[in-house]
Amino acid sequence: MNEPSVVEATHLRIAELVQRLYSRPEADSDTVIAELAEHAAVEIPGAQYAGITVTRNGKHIDTPAATHMWPVLLDKVQQRHQEGPCLTAAWEEKTVHVADLEIDERFPRYRQDALAETPIRSIMAFQLFIAGETMGALNVYAEQPNVFGAESRTLGLIFAAHSSVAWSSARRDEQFKRALASRDTIGQAKGMIMERYGVDAVQAFEVLRKLSQDSNVPLHRIATDLVSRSHRNGG
Repeated sequence: MNEPSVVEATHLRIAELVQRLYSRPEADSDTVIAELAEHAAVEIPGAQYAGITVTRNGKHIDTPAATHMWPVLLDKVQQRHQEGPCLTAAWEEKTVHVADLEIDERFPRYRQDALAETPIRSIMAFQLFIAGETMGALNVYAEQPNVFGAESRTLGLIFAAHSSVAWSSARRDEQFKRALASRDTIGQAKGMIMERYGVDAVQAFEVLRKLSQDSNVPLHRIATDLVSRSHRNGG
């Protein structure tokens, strides 16, 4: 089997993996991204560990998924110094490859602490598009230098593209479900106010809105508290 066939077969396997993972009814966004990281560590040649870096406004860094403590620790180093390959991949470049951290000079403060605190020597980071001012990177790591090559880059880009779509879709589904639940709760609260005070739906909503404004509490939380208190009081 020639190399293009191997890459194509892996591409199809990654696509099927992501589709299967996302189609599971219980797969929330945390589950999706955690399993994607686990599979990235297996599928991308040379990888020992994998992690997901998420950054908001290029400043605050989170690690929502990691297969080992090293990716988490390296993201803390990036947060500390506001520099590093994963942060750069997320905001500036599609792919960042650190072949040998011992001699790479692009991120000097990150490099110093990463070498002092971890055994990691090779890093390849792939940009993930999430939404708005939140960007991310899918990162793979190894304790030996020079382990990531052209095939690692190709398959990593494929994996990152599928991961972006799957994670974004899972997040949108969760937001939609939360919106539906919030709308249902607000409807229940309106019904309670209408029944108790003999007002119509518009007036009931105005009562909720005023309570929200006066207390500086989101309307859906006002509605949730009202419904919860009613249930605790038996009606």
